[in-house]
Amino acid sequence: MKIAIIGGTGSEGIGLATRFAYAGDEIVIGSRSAEKAQAAAASILQRLPSTKISGADNESACRGMDIIINTLPYQAQRETLSALRDAIGKGLLVSTVVPVIFNRQGITILPVEEGSAAVQAQKVLPDARVIAAFHTLGAKHLADYEHSMESDVLVAGDRKEDKALVIELAQKIKGIRGIDCGPLSNSKLVENMTVLLLNVNRINKATSSVRIVGI
Repeated sequence: MKIAIIGGTGSEGIGLATRFAYAGDEIVIGSRSAEKAQAAAASILQRLPSTKISGADNESACRGMDIIINTLPYQAQRETLSALRDAIGKGLLVSTVVPVIFNRQGITILPVEEGSAAVQAQKVLPDARVIAAFHTLGAKHLADYEHSMESDVLVAGDRKEDKALVIELAQKIKGIRGIDCGPLSNSKLVENMTVLLLNVNRINKATSSVRIVGI
């Protein structure tokens, strides 16, 4: 599978790129700076030299991909996705974005006019097939490609076949189970849950994750 990760030079993007490269997928890390993306890809290749991973500018990374994973900061999302509308086209975009701010009071969810970052992405990219997933996975454990995450990935979207594909992708990560949690509008609940989890981990100095029991 060919996977682009836009905004992929941050810790979450690097973690997901590492995991999927390790699973055998072809990865292109995207960034505003092609040089920065290439450096990020080279850092993974040092650890996993037999993998297929490269770096490019965001627009080039998006073209011809099976899946595009959005790990942009929320504050940069609208402007960046608007510029990538033609490159993404009718592609499958997976939103990992959480509208969050870090301040002295803790970690706080930002209000989003559209309801969630994922729904905003769908409105900015009306032709794309947007699915929300991978919010609650810690970057530190993602980067440790042999570590079993023992977590669930909550997948929200309006197209069953696209959710099934993202669940299949998630389950390439050791210990991960993908769970269909309904339409894209439910991404608001997952984004809010992620902020709650971040606060739990900050207060308790932990790296806990989400597991749904009873399924």
